[in-house]
Amino acid sequence: MKVLIVDMTHGGSTLALEFSKRENCEVLAWDIYHTLQEEDRSSLENNHIQLVDDSFYANSGHDNSELVVIAPVHCNLSIPPHMTHHQAVKYLLGNEIKVPVMEITGVKGKTSVVAMLKEIYRDKNPLLLSSRGVEVLFDGEETTLQKNISITPASIITAWRLAQEFYKDIARQPDICIFESSLGGTGLADVGIITNIVEDYTIAQGTSSASKAKQQMFASKVVICDHDSYHKNYSLDPATREKTNTYSIKENDTGQVNVWAHNIHYHLHKTTFQVEVVDLKTTDGKLVNTSFTVSTFAPAQYHLENTLSAISASLAMGTPPKTIIRGLENFKGLPGRTSLLKMGKTVVIEEINPGINVTAVKRSVNMIKSYDKPAIVLGGSYGVTCEEIDENSLVEFLDSLDEEIPLVLTGDLGYNLNKQINRGSIYQNNIDLAVGEAKNAGGKNILFIYRSNFSELGRR
Repeated sequence: MKVLIVDMTHGGSTLALEFSKRENCEVLAWDIYHTLQEEDRSSLENNHIQLVDDSFYANSGHDNSELVVIAPVHCNLSIPPHMTHHQAVKYLLGNEIKVPVMEITGVKGKTSVVAMLKEIYRDKNPLLLSSRGVEVLFDGEETTLQKNISITPASIITAWRLAQEFYKDIARQPDICIFESSLGGTGLADVGIITNIVEDYTIAQGTSSASKAKQQMFASKVVICDHDSYHKNYSLDPATREKTNTYSIKENDTGQVNVWAHNIHYHLHKTTFQVEVVDLKTTDGKLVNTSFTVSTFAPAQYHLENTLSAISASLAMGTPPKTIIRGLENFKGLPGRTSLLKMGKTVVIEEINPGINVTAVKRSVNMIKSYDKPAIVLGGSYGVTCEEIDENSLVEFLDSLDEEIPLVLTGDLGYNLNKQINRGSIYQNNIDLAVGEAKNAGGKNILFIYRSNFSELGRR
């Protein structure tokens, strides 16, 4: 077998090294974005992987019938590859992982859903991959195996290999795997989750979109998807209908929602709501019809939508409602992503995420407006994800806010916003001082939105 792995930036090196371990497999690696570090280059060459340049594909990649081309879904090649990186992960691990798998993709909420599922399956010794790292829970003890890992599909291989090393002395596997993955699913999942498509951004140099890439998740045995995203993007494909469960805040008129919430009482610390379940399809072919009450950290609608995603996925796995209720009761938010920080009588609601976009800002601000004496601290960095924020739209939104809501801007993003907006604002580069400015301006419930990796805020 002769394979060409395209793109060393987004997990290609991991895939190439994994294929090189197979007998009678000749591996070629194409660093299409020219970002390969010397250390990684040496590692590939030491494992007898041939590095090729752009001319190789142009001259022989098209008509070489013996060559299997494997490229990420966001890569715009002139000829479609034989496999995406996602599909290659299943090819490599499909016969190894013998335990239930849950995969999570979506534009927003992925890491939060992983954190909720972690609490629900805490007693099942889960292996977790998220943007926060690779983690295992064993007999209630949490161990981080690697921090600062990407959520490219190849990271699932890294997570699985790390878990094998962790468990080697006791000759066992985790009881369940919960993997966050960007732009789709591998097909390994018993339950695949698409949290939402709140912004359907373009990929592959404008030739495709996030929603099309995430359609790979329908290779899972059962799929969970928010109702609006499913019916907007996927419902016309008959192959998706018999394996999909949808969720929503409330039942729609057509009765097509499988899981919805009502009788909702929002609170900063604990939100309580009733869950209704109708004909939800499970991995073993059963239908679930039930109703129960949940109390958990979900201070706004979009947090509740993430919670419904985790509930739906757990029910599809055949998990009893009492286990779900207990797990979500223990969920206190995700430190840095969405969590509460008390400063005397002031509460700071932290929303720290490298992928924060205008939609996320609007949802967070709409949440804080409903609480007493709100204030906003907004800022962050550029270049933390491939998708930059739409500053023009953000400026328009900020100018529309009530002047009575104090606005403090911080970081490089805040510096540029401060030069463009027309409404009153304060700029303070130091994050702690920025929060202090919001408090001094009368803020009792301060929304802190920062576009960054949480690990980069160690200076706080």
